[in-house]
Amino acid sequence: MDTAPAPVGTGSAAGPGGHDPYDLRHHGDAEVRDGALVDLAVNVRADTPPQWLRDEIAGALGGLAAYPDGRAARAAVAARHGVAPERVLLTAGAAEAFVLLARALDVRHPVVVHPQFTEPEAALRDAGHEVGRVLLSADDGFRLGPSAVPEEADLVVLGNPTNPTSVLHPARAVAELARPGRVLVVDEAFMDAVPGERESLAGRTDIPGLVVLRSLTKTWGLAGLRIGYVLAGPEVIARLERAQPLWPVSTPALAAASACMRPEALAEAGLAARVYAEDRAYLLAGLRKFREVSVSGEPAGPFVLLRVERAAQVRALLREAGFAVRRGDTFPGLGPQWLRVAVRDRRTTDRFLTALGEVGVR
Repeated sequence: MDTAPAPVGTGSAAGPGGHDPYDLRHHGDAEVRDGALVDLAVNVRADTPPQWLRDEIAGALGGLAAYPDGRAARAAVAARHGVAPERVLLTAGAAEAFVLLARALDVRHPVVVHPQFTEPEAALRDAGHEVGRVLLSADDGFRLGPSAVPEEADLVVLGNPTNPTSVLHPARAVAELARPGRVLVVDEAFMDAVPGERESLAGRTDIPGLVVLRSLTKTWGLAGLRIGYVLAGPEVIARLERAQPLWPVSTPALAAASACMRPEALAEAGLAARVYAEDRAYLLAGLRKFREVSVSGEPAGPFVLLRVERAAQVRALLREAGFAVRRGDTFPGLGPQWLRVAVRDRRTTDRFLTALGEVGVR
């Protein structure tokens, strides 16, 4: 595998000889399955879900004998984003939405902008699509240039802010990717961790072919419950809904979705985003003391992408010291010198920075 920073460009999903060197099915949870480690590998907010949300979920258990009815939750999501309910589809986490898009849409030239969350490409490939890749470069901070996406692409997938780079692309630049006859999928799973959700396209109905995905699992600690949603035009929503199994979202997950749309919940999420920003700045200041560590671009999400030439060795030593971080070499466009680290509270960050020094990072 090429270990140099990936240039901006396009390519197929397979490397030389038809072999793809990237493990698209590797995710951060694999880093913490074994052993009692401080979790810096998974981007779920610590100490969640909050007690009030646990109570809402527990209160829904009395209705488990009935089939789930998603109308109230769908209406709550629609009201939160100022759109009609027929523009909303509730899903079992944002990951289900990628599978539905891959199966339900009739596209010929799908393109995924990398480095980013690998599940969209994996779902497209599983559905039989040949997937093109646009690789952004660390040299300019993994910034998006809309002209990098080939005109023939009729499906474009982009994260914003992007996992794992933590880059927040300007909404204007993302919207420039839209074309008549093209589906533009913007994964905003981490947008509620950005103060003010600046650069979000959720709720926009003036952009042709726009599909926005949202997740409630990150900010609210609901990865085990599986709840997310899609915002798109009614015709796209209808096609995705026909591809879903019956009753895809459980009654407790629907209760959580409704609760997380309330004004007081949105205010709490906004406060958490501001805390994330402060804690991220503290982490970045500490990392600048290590000459072997560099950060590309300006992180805006609840995680940062680090370049360390001895990343594989450092990751193994950190595990011995009790810390799990996410390897970066499973993301197309990155190589073995990258690590992703979740933003945590300052006490945890201090311990992590101390461990970095103790394992020999200078």
